Amino acid sequence: MERVTSFGANPGGLNMYVYRPSSLPANAPVVVALHGCTQSAQIYADNSGLTTFADRQGFLLVLAETTSLNNANKCFNWFQAADIRRGQGEAASIRQMVAHAVSAYGADAGRVNVTGLSAGGGMTAVMLAAYPDVFKAGAVMAGLPYECATDVLGAFTCMSPGVDRTPQDWAQRARNAYPGYTGPWPRVSVWQGDNDPTVVPRNADELRDQWTQVHGLDQTPDRSSTIGANSTRRDEYLAGDGTVAVEVNRVPNIGHGTPVDPGTGAEQCGATGTAHFIDSICSSYWVTRFFGLDTTTPGPGQLPAPTGLRATGTTASAISLAWEPVAGATGYAVYRGGTRLAQPTATEYTDSGLSAGTTHAYSVAARGADGAEGARSAQVTAGTGGAAAVCWTASNYEHVRTGRATTSGGYVYAKGSNQNMGLNNTFVIRTLKESPTGYYVLADARCP
Repeated sequence: MERVTSFGANPGGLNMYVYRPSSLPANAPVVVALHGCTQSAQIYADNSGLTTFADRQGFLLVLAETTSLNNANKCFNWFQAADIRRGQGEAASIRQMVAHAVSAYGADAGRVNVTGLSAGGGMTAVMLAAYPDVFKAGAVMAGLPYECATDVLGAFTCMSPGVDRTPQDWAQRARNAYPGYTGPWPRVSVWQGDNDPTVVPRNADELRDQWTQVHGLDQTPDRSSTIGANSTRRDEYLAGDGTVAVEVNRVPNIGHGTPVDPGTGAEQCGATGTAHFIDSICSSYWVTRFFGLDTTTPGPGQLPAPTGLRATGTTASAISLAWEPVAGATGYAVYRGGTRLAQPTATEYTDSGLSAGTTHAYSVAARGADGAEGARSAQVTAGTGGAAAVCWTASNYEHVRTGRATTSGGYVYAKGSNQNMGLNNTFVIRTLKESPTGYYVLADARCP
């Protein structure tokens, strides 16, 4: 790793380091890494595992470093108004590091990503909000939403117990960081330990609310799965083209730190000899895949979306589907709305056990040899025959899971009417009536 002593304007007083693989290709992607409090650029490079994937995947790793002159605990000032605005303070210094990486190392300005831990995670959110025209994607590790705080006292409140704001409020704060911006927003990956006492797990929910709303999405995941040997839970929120706009990764049984998995396996990385690097899952493996930097196997969104999805037959209780094969796919994933139904290896599937007279929207994604899914196809709507069933009685949790309602701030709202149905849990039972199609109203004592 080499220090860059002169990289241009540096109003935030930061240090710049670069890790450049020996076989760095021309027009290489860039990953900017931001360390946590009490750490340094060298500590983050040595323990996070990012250098492993810089060598393997061929990207330029830029490590920003703050000092005790900026913050007594060597934290990035994600909570100081003078450091989180476009063109000011630490944010402007990091932006200048990117500009220098592009000009000095021939990196690709269109493939710049950023990640960071804790205060570095908070500053990652700053960079995504203040410079959405610079960063293609970001990964926030045990971090906080943009503009959660603008002073030290507010920062501690944000960290614990956390601050609850509406998705609309959070999103407007992010948009205000670059007023008038009309381009595409960066994709965002959120990582959070479920036993974190320093930056409490509530912050993952608030980050989700902020960035799904920025992308114009609701806060109900389109698909959920587990990754890694430790069964990290992943919730994904999909853009209209089927790519993952936002994902939230909840790592079980860990506290505050960057998840790593020391070893030499393809999905292993990092070291645990320093505080705040926790033996669990190699987050850098999954983060660089989310960034689209893994060229050895198809990553999320790299397999094309299947074409020609169509209903080939219907009965009163089943809908049969077919689609065209995708080159390089070893299987497929079929979705009804946001629920994954099956993973067939053939290019056809029958969804059975449906109610008569119901309409369903389907999409399908190709799967690579490692199980990673590509972009989802355009949706196709098909209906079963027979009389329509228009009422559903279920728990609020089930209404959300099946797409009849959404959730925000711990409460559930009927899709269409937006009526408050109460708390999001399995104990509150409500009846919804669909009238017209896709519009749900509460009908606890008057259905059908």
